[in-house]
Amino acid sequence: MDRAVSTDRLATEASTEAEAGPDTEPSGTDTAPDPGTTPEAESAPDTGATTDPEPETEADAETEAETEADGTESATDTGDGAAAAAPAVSEAQAELAAQRELRAKIEQRKAERAEPVAAGTKLSGTAADLLAAVRAVESGEKPAFVPQTAPAPRRPEPEAPASAPAPVRTQEPMAPAAAAPSTVSAVSALLAEGGAPEALAAQAAEALGEQAADALREDPWKLLSVPGVRPEQADTFARALLGAECTPGDERRAAALVGWLLDRAALQGHTALESSAVRAALAERSVPDPDEALQSAIEDGTVLVFQDPLDDAPAPAPVEEGEEEPEQPVRILLGLERYAMAEESLADGLARLANAPAPQDGPDWESVTGGSASPSAVELIRAVAANGLVAHTGGEASRAEVTALVAAARALGLRAYAAAHSADGRQRLAAAFDDASAAVTVSGLLSGAEGPGRDGDGAFALDLLAVVDSPQLDVETAAMLVESLPDGSRLTLSGDPGLLGSAGAGQVFADLLASRACPQIASRTPDAGPIGELVSGIGIGELNQVDAPGREVVIVPVRDAGEAVHRTVQLVADSVPRVIGVPSSDTQVITPGHGGSAGTRALNAALKERLNPGPGRFAGFDPGDRVAYVTAPGRTLPGTVVSADAQGLHLDCAGTSVVVPKEQVETALRHGWALTAHQAAGMRWPAVVVVLPGDAAQALSRPWVYTAFSRGERHLSVVHGVEQALPHAVAGVPAQERTTRLRTLLRPTAE
Repeated sequence: MDRAVSTDRLATEASTEAEAGPDTEPSGTDTAPDPGTTPEAESAPDTGATTDPEPETEADAETEAETEADGTESATDTGDGAAAAAPAVSEAQAELAAQRELRAKIEQRKAERAEPVAAGTKLSGTAADLLAAVRAVESGEKPAFVPQTAPAPRRPEPEAPASAPAPVRTQEPMAPAAAAPSTVSAVSALLAEGGAPEALAAQAAEALGEQAADALREDPWKLLSVPGVRPEQADTFARALLGAECTPGDERRAAALVGWLLDRAALQGHTALESSAVRAALAERSVPDPDEALQSAIEDGTVLVFQDPLDDAPAPAPVEEGEEEPEQPVRILLGLERYAMAEESLADGLARLANAPAPQDGPDWESVTGGSASPSAVELIRAVAANGLVAHTGGEASRAEVTALVAAARALGLRAYAAAHSADGRQRLAAAFDDASAAVTVSGLLSGAEGPGRDGDGAFALDLLAVVDSPQLDVETAAMLVESLPDGSRLTLSGDPGLLGSAGAGQVFADLLASRACPQIASRTPDAGPIGELVSGIGIGELNQVDAPGREVVIVPVRDAGEAVHRTVQLVADSVPRVIGVPSSDTQVITPGHGGSAGTRALNAALKERLNPGPGRFAGFDPGDRVAYVTAPGRTLPGTVVSADAQGLHLDCAGTSVVVPKEQVETALRHGWALTAHQAAGMRWPAVVVVLPGDAAQALSRPWVYTAFSRGERHLSVVHGVEQALPHAVAGVPAQERTTRLRTLLRPTAE
């Protein structure tokens, strides 16, 4: 039906089912709720200071709390685990090595530019102009006008080699060595002296290197470089070591805070921040002179300064002959070097692909546009035939168009591959190909564990790459991917713009679409069934009532978080298997955050007690437990515990054996009956139960609702306790805007 589902209607259906009692089976009601970023106050390492009261979003939890803060929250002495021999290289470790390789290239590119400003000297040239503009704009002396510098020229197209070298399989790199025991011991002693948890020693040693103890004694605020540590805790540590010398205006403190603020912003998806926001945040942290602190950080190279033309600036007035044109209004941005270089590298790479000339004697693409290909697939194939870079948008059903593209390219003899964000996504892609090796994960392709390998120049040995789940690409991963594509290859980025963005910094897909730097093909294939109809409405801001004769969509109203947990366990353990026919092992629970009375921790504890009770003899886990293994920030691998030994915890992840080293169990592993929407992105299950407790109301957004509701293939149950907040979020709470530079960098390509 086309009318929006009202809260009254939901409440009426809900009360009927609630009165039936806890054993009521799912009824064929309709509707869809779901939140986007849920605040969750994650506890942090206790250094004797008050923890930051700011709530964390779900995206923060996925990157910081998920992979790092958990290790400090529950940090305990791991005994000989830290000193144990390094296990075999994992896919995540291989990808980290690939990241280091890319950053080395970026550093080389950066070194070719003008020499950096020496530390301790005054700024000059453009940097000085930009800093002066920051001060003038924020003091109200003049509007935000800064001379616009010309963009750096794109690198020229290299000449094609006479003959392509034979592809080679990338050698898996050595795993990064753990910090030396002596270094960890020295850092541990210093942390104890400063009243900080000794469990942070290994992380501090890894972050600061061999001389970590000396570095921390000289500058205690470098403790902020350890993931999960907050400014109040670093201040407490500094006071213990420095005594009366510790002041709020200490230059070391200011520099560390600037870096921490930008790191924190990256966890929320930003690659840069407006200078006014950084200055205000420094003032809130009791820095007496934010302007001086910012200047010092720029001079020292802690941050870089950028000018970005304003999108909403009014059109300039006509200029009479002989008059000077008015300067273009801009905003002043501050960013960390790693993200700035990644965005510039990515923009260069995308421009290289988009501007590549069409081959004169290419394959006959028209010969593969017939047969069973849908009209949208044919349109995509023709666009890719004529362009090196294409953006493709659509829902779950549109993935068939991507697989049709890759199959068509392979039929023409091209080396074509489709890449997904998750192993589950790869398996769903592989089912569409005669050769399952045509489907890879992005991480597996980068690490060399999957795909065609690399040629003699280090580029992927392929002609066409189509990436689905493109909204999940963060800027650093995308930069590595594009940098590895050979000249003359084709790239198609495909995805659903309505989904939650990447857990890492950047919004690559959204920026590419907004820049209009390449052709865009919009799928006309709708997602099928009641769930598809419901999700399609949510995508345009409408919470519609849908007919669900097979109980594909069910609403289960609850009054409080305790009832939400009870109903969720009942659905997973009994109602869905009995009525829908989907076993508990194929049913996934999705909730806004990790904390709270109905977060993943509470739900996983209740589900474990019902589905796989046990003492948790392997660091809190038992054989048969469903788990979520965070292999890298923003990447979750679901699995089941099989056993444990001296190597670590053995998992079965969709038929693949995975070993979690015992020193990573506490920091990288959670129970996985319940996940957050960011963890679930890129994956689907036969049945999904979305839990919306009352305290999640402020966190609801359209992208979160859209993402969580679209994870179910056959059945969706919504444990609904947010009342009016649900339709309000779907209608009026869009995605959180991220501050990035990629859109601006891509504009010359579009012109």
